[in-house]
Amino acid sequence: MISMKRITLALIGLLMPVLSLPLCAQINNPSEKLDGLLFFLENYYLEKIDRETLIEAALEGLLNELDPHSYYLPPRELKASEEALSGNFEGIGVQFNIHNDTIMVVSPISGGPSERLGIRSGDRIIFIEDTLVAGKKITNNDVFRWLRGKKGSIVNVKIMRPGLSDLLDFAIVRDKIPVFSMDAAFMLKPGVGYLKINRFAETTVDEFKEGWTKLKALGAKDLILDLQGNSGGYLMAATGILDHFLAKGKLQVYTQGLHSDRRDFKASGNPMLLNNRLVVLVDEGSASASEIVAGAVQDHDRGLVVGRRTFGKGLVQNTFPMPDGSAFRLTTARYFTPSGRFIQAPYNEGTEKYYKDLASRFDKGELTDSSKAQIPDSLAFKTSKGRTVYGGAGIMPDVFVPLDTSFFSVCLNRITAAGLPYNVALDYVDAHRAELQSAYPSMDDFNSRFDAQPLWETLLTEIEKRNLPCETGDVNRSKVFLQTMLKALVAQNLHGRDAFFKVMASENESIQKALEMLEGPWPEYLK
Repeated sequence: MISMKRITLALIGLLMPVLSLPLCAQINNPSEKLDGLLFFLENYYLEKIDRETLIEAALEGLLNELDPHSYYLPPRELKASEEALSGNFEGIGVQFNIHNDTIMVVSPISGGPSERLGIRSGDRIIFIEDTLVAGKKITNNDVFRWLRGKKGSIVNVKIMRPGLSDLLDFAIVRDKIPVFSMDAAFMLKPGVGYLKINRFAETTVDEFKEGWTKLKALGAKDLILDLQGNSGGYLMAATGILDHFLAKGKLQVYTQGLHSDRRDFKASGNPMLLNNRLVVLVDEGSASASEIVAGAVQDHDRGLVVGRRTFGKGLVQNTFPMPDGSAFRLTTARYFTPSGRFIQAPYNEGTEKYYKDLASRFDKGELTDSSKAQIPDSLAFKTSKGRTVYGGAGIMPDVFVPLDTSFFSVCLNRITAAGLPYNVALDYVDAHRAELQSAYPSMDDFNSRFDAQPLWETLLTEIEKRNLPCETGDVNRSKVFLQTMLKALVAQNLHGRDAFFKVMASENESIQKALEMLEGPWPEYLK
């Protein structure tokens, strides 16, 4: 017998062309349209729909209409975002690389559970629990899924160690693992310290204080603070760094929005570097919190800003969590530098064009010629000592450093995209680790005496083996840069991340310009 429910649904289906107009007309509130659309899709669309996927796509599309920095975060993305800025995650504590389809430990993280158990650089993870993971097509996300987990939980691994015939068994108790926002802290030359911050996270201020304390003990009087490529993070981390450069009460930044009154952020006192000479390095990848630091340093004539025009993100976001673990990250205010500059790049022509602005700058020649940056006089502001600085899209540096394109080539892109420098360096260290550690016991020994020529020859062989379409002229054009990268990667495997940046500093034009400025007479307005 046919049920009355089925008969009713059939009749509704037949009458739908007639009924649809009156039904839709009953929806008076625009917010009800989405529910109405979903009803029709679920009941009349020709294929089965995934309601949750459609709703999330609708949320993303809605937020895309607002500004480039308001967006929806599904639960997994929110967790990853929070881990990056909270300064820790829970896992076994190794830096790894997937090399020849095998998880290779680049180095155990200092103080983590793997280091405490004696896991070493060069170890290969062959089994996780009872599952063979070596020699298979695996991704970084696979490794995260297998090795990360709740603090206190145990993961059993079997490790192959060069020189040993049997696999080593380890039961690793997962723990909180620090995620560092400071890449490097070392002396570039006597009296000049260097600190590189990759993002502004919860731990950044403490990392900065620890880094500067180390450098000061090594004789640092001047500081080069590298914010190149630093896309930002927490506003409070930026103001916390500025606390160490500015006298108590100095305005660092202020924020204001439609639903929030003006809020001033001022230096709290007890700066560690109030009178030290300071150079802040920026480029087109420096954004948000990086621009807050650079803008305040420039507006107060506290130090030199060196490099290229920054990205231009002057909007403040707050995160609004939802019960299902997702969240909305919404722009709630604008921020302004102490002189009143609003440095947000225009986005009225759409998000796509906004994010293509950097490519547009390159095409217009701005990255190699500062005169190509067209900023109207109406955006001129004055620093504490009366110098002219500009608002608009980003922070214009005090000293421009053109992008070095001399080593750029199609071949370089192909070589790096294939991961050849990393693989060549890793294979070399793996085969010669003991003799390298004996020959170069310190980073200074390595930096002054290591010759990358054998690695260069291996790299050329690998290019030929893989049939990469590389012209000889292109390869030679990138030779110095690639040799320096190979040397830096070997240094990192032997002596840690500081070592990588110390080697690469010789190829960084902005670092070299900063050293040049510190060697010459310091500008009068900074004295």
